[in-house]
Order: sequence, then structure tokens, then C-alpha cells
Amino acid sequence: MSPGTVAIVGAGPGDAGLITVRALERLRAADVVLYDRLVDPRLLDEAPAHAERIFVGKRVGDHVLQPRINELLVLHARRGRRVVRLKGGDPFVFGRGSEEADVLAAAGIPFEIVPGVTSAVAVPAYAGIPATHRGVASSFAVVTAHEDPDKGGSTVDWSAVATAVDTLVILMGASRLAGIVDRLVVAGRRPDTPIALIRWGTTDEQVVVTATLADIVDRAAAAALRPPVVAVVGDVVRLRERLRWFGEDGHDRDAPVGTADDAEPVEQLSRPRGAARRPQTAATPSLV
Repeated sequence: MSPGTVAIVGAGPGDAGLITVRALERLRAADVVLYDRLVDPRLLDEAPAHAERIFVGKRVGDHVLQPRINELLVLHARRGRRVVRLKGGDPFVFGRGSEEADVLAAAGIPFEIVPGVTSAVAVPAYAGIPATHRGVASSFAVVTAHEDPDKGGSTVDWSAVATAVDTLVILMGASRLAGIVDRLVVAGRRPDTPIALIRWGTTDEQVVVTATLADIVDRAAAAALRPPVVAVVGDVVRLRERLRWFGEDGHDRDAPVGTADDAEPVEQLSRPRGAARRPQTAATPSLV
């Protein structure tokens, strides 16, 4: 039997409407879909009725290990199936897509990469925060604060990235916020540097908290902010006051950059027409 194919597909940052045309084409032709936790479940409805849907996401205390995911990709492809590996954001931006592609290449399985709209840029955009802006920021970097625990330690050189670029985007950093802020300040970022935390960006449950490095830890705690969160550090955060647009009236309220004493409470953003609901994890089927 000739092997099937695997499409490693980026589902985009949360809003189902931000998926690409190519990604939809692959979903609609799939025999098997292996999907992550942050994928909007409505996208699974785009797969044919006969397609097997397998949840392989990672949840606290209950997640499918990467070697098992690799095994499933090879297993189903060798059965001649068209497999879609559906990932949040872009599969090659901290999505382990390249690792899975490497496994498929070693196994002789044909594969393709379907890039997705990365959360690193789209989520800040939905909060009215650009990565770059003339006269404000001409460079940016993206790092992850949630690394594989098997590494035995962080490989992010915080002392280097702290001041090397104008805008710093940090993915999955909510649980390590205090430590990250300390490292950035020690490495040279001013305590009064603006920072924004964006939870469930691009969905109807998007929440934005803005502050400075000096007071963001307290502000985040007061807002009970939990993952998934994208953080943006830099002067571009100030542009949010003029560029905010996502919501019923384009004026979601949040804590303005400044001190906690003069801040208004954080409010959840309204969902405009076409915006995605927050992904809800479906029941996990058999992985056999």
C-alpha cells in the first residue's frame, strides 16, 4: 500500500475566520485530523463526516506526549490516509511542526506545511498593538516562555533579547510572568516600559491588561489572568489607546498604561460579527 500524506496545518490564532484557504482545502479532504487544544472546534466541522478526529492537545496533568503524536502521524499515513495535523497559530512558530516534519521525513512519509496566521502578530493586532510602527519600533522578536521541561532549563537568553529589539512578544508566559519581568528589568529594560497581556486573543473572550513592567505582576493577579496569554513589551503598547478596534463599538475598556491606583477594572471584550468563540476541548477519542 502506498503511504498517505500528512499536512501540517496552522489553524490561526483563535478566530476561525483567520484560517487560510489552503488549510480549509486540506481539512475538507482529510481522513484523519489530529488537533490541538487551542484549535476552534468549529474548524473540525470542516472535515468530512467520515474523518476521524483525534484530540492530541496538552492540558495540565493530562496531555498526549509528543512521541505518541509522532507515532500516530506515521501510523495513519502508512494506512494510506490523508492526515491533517491541525495546530494553533503557525506550526513552525513554537508549534513543534518542524519536529513532526522531521519524523515524517525520516519515515519516508510525504508531507506538506500549510502556514497559519501566527498568534505572535495577530493577537497583538486584535488588541490594537502593532509589532512595528514608524518612529516607535523598527524591530521585534518572539520568544516562548513555556519550553519543553525535558530540556532541563531555559534556552532563552533573556539578557540578550531584553534590549536587542524594540518590541518583544512573549508566548505562553502567564505562569512565569514575575520571573520574566525580573529578568527583563535586570537586563536593562526600564521598569516604566509598557507591557500588555492578551488572553484568548481574537476570540469573544479576549481580555487585555496593560501596565508597566513595574506593576504588571500585581495587575495580572488582580485580573486573575490565566493562560493562554500573549505578552507584548515595548512602546508600541501605547498605540493601543488610538488603534483599539476589536469589540462591538471598538472601545473595549481595560487598565491603561500607568499605575494600579488610577486604573479602571479590566473588562472582557465584546465579540464582533464573525469573531471566534473561545475553543472548547472536545472529548478525547481513542488514540489506537
